[in-house]
Amino acid sequence: MKRVTLSFDNGPTPGITEGVLEVLARYGLLSTFFVIGQRLEAPRNAALLQAMSAAGHWIGNHTWSHSVAFGDRQDAAYAREEIDRAQALIGEFPGQEKLFRPYGNYGLLGRHLFSRSALSYLREQGYTTISWTAVPGDWYRPDWDRDFETRFGDQDWPVVVLHDIENACLARLPDFIARLQDRGFDLRQGFPESVVVTRKGRFVTLSGALVADGPPT
Repeated sequence: MKRVTLSFDNGPTPGITEGVLEVLARYGLLSTFFVIGQRLEAPRNAALLQAMSAAGHWIGNHTWSHSVAFGDRQDAAYAREEIDRAQALIGEFPGQEKLFRPYGNYGLLGRHLFSRSALSYLREQGYTTISWTAVPGDWYRPDWDRDFETRFGDQDWPVVVLHDIENACLARLPDFIARLQDRGFDLRQGFPESVVVTRKGRFVTLSGALVADGPPT
C-alpha cells in the first residue's frame, strides 16, 4: 500500500482551518499544521492551535514572517528571530516533537531554504525540521487535485503541502482524500526519513542542495 502524508501550511485562518479540521475528522485522519507566527498575534487565530492539538494533529513552526528564505538572508540574527518569535506564540504541546518547516518561496526546494547559521540554530534548539516532496499549488490552481497522481505518483511516499488559507485546498479536500483512500493510499501523519532534515537537533537527511552557503560540518 502506498503511503501519503498531508500537511497544511500558512495558517491558522479562522473560517478555513476549522473546515480543514472537520474534513480530517470526517475521514479519520491526523496531520501536521505548520503555522506562521505573525498570524498567532490575533487571539482568534491563536485559539485554533488548541483545536488542532485536541484533535491529535501536530503543530509546527513555519517562521514568523514567511517572507524571506534563510538562504536568501543568511545572517544568524534573522534566523533566530524568525524561529524564536513564532515558537514563543506556538508554545509546547504534550507528546510531540518541536517541529519546524522553512519558508520555501512558492514551494520550491533549493539552496534558498537554509543557511548554515539557520541549521545550526535549529540543531541547537532541538528542532525536528521537515521539508516536502509534493506541492500541488492549491493556492493558485483551482484544479490542484486532478492530476496529483500524474505529477507525484512516482514518489515512494509523497509529503504533500496544502494550505489552510482562503481560496486554497478546502473546497476540493474531501474529494481528494476520498479518491486517495478509494485507490488504496495509506494516509499517514508521520514523515519519511527522506524529508526529515533534523530530528530533535540531529541531522537525518541533509542535502547540500538545500543550503545556500554549504552544509554545516
